[in-house]
Amino acid sequence: MYMELPIGIETCHGNSKDHVLQLLSNLYGQKQAGRVWNGYMVTKLLDIGFQQSEVDKCLFYKGDIIFIVYVDNGIFLGINDAQLTDIIKQLKSAGLDVEDQGHPADYVGVNINRTRDGTVKFSQRALIDNIISDSNDTVMYSKPVPAKSSVILHAHKDSPDFDGNLSYRSMVGKLNYLAQTTRPDILYAVHQVAKYSSCPKQEHGEVSLHCVVFKCRCDVGLKLKPDPSKGFEDYCDAKFAGSWNREFAETDPHCKV
Repeated sequence: MYMELPIGIETCHGNSKDHVLQLLSNLYGQKQAGRVWNGYMVTKLLDIGFQQSEVDKCLFYKGDIIFIVYVDNGIFLGINDAQLTDIIKQLKSAGLDVEDQGHPADYVGVNINRTRDGTVKFSQRALIDNIISDSNDTVMYSKPVPAKSSVILHAHKDSPDFDGNLSYRSMVGKLNYLAQTTRPDILYAVHQVAKYSSCPKQEHGEVSLHCVVFKCRCDVGLKLKPDPSKGFEDYCDAKFAGSWNREFAETDPHCKV
């Protein structure tokens, strides 16, 4: 890998017009810097016995220990503190500069609160406040449900464009991160409005704002209480194609019949 001579740097072999520098190590800010760092970290984790998940490349496990990584931030999950302390020592011995910040209270914008009975609560109050602020408090009162069951969205080609004084894509993007992380109760509604981000109409904006004020002012989130006698129990109630109004199915560019 090579780079041009920085301004002010000279070489006895020539000038910047006919000479370049060969990099011996990775530099922060390059396009491939993240990839190089990730490859380096994964190699170190594999060297000390971790296995990388085939489903999620950001997930690693070793025995009873689980490691979740996001760029250069990570969380270890284990049975006891002594087990985690030993793993951190192994990482340092492998050449990784690790800073142990103790039990997490916040991770990539997610607040983590543990209670005495073992319950762990995950919430994103700061993101919710940010979404409401972006909407300029268009609607001040809360809604009992994330979307009206009687409203079926389609392209609404003949309707006026969404003229709200906010960025539709930005709002939907933030709602999507919120739904994917700690608010699965709004997931279906967010997916419906996300389909029309390229050309949002007034109806799409109204549904988005409805979702914004759905109990958003409440400090709610996911609550998990570990139970060693149970595993994960998943329930799915999904409509992969959505409840399409067949009157608009042939004209809606987002729907194929």
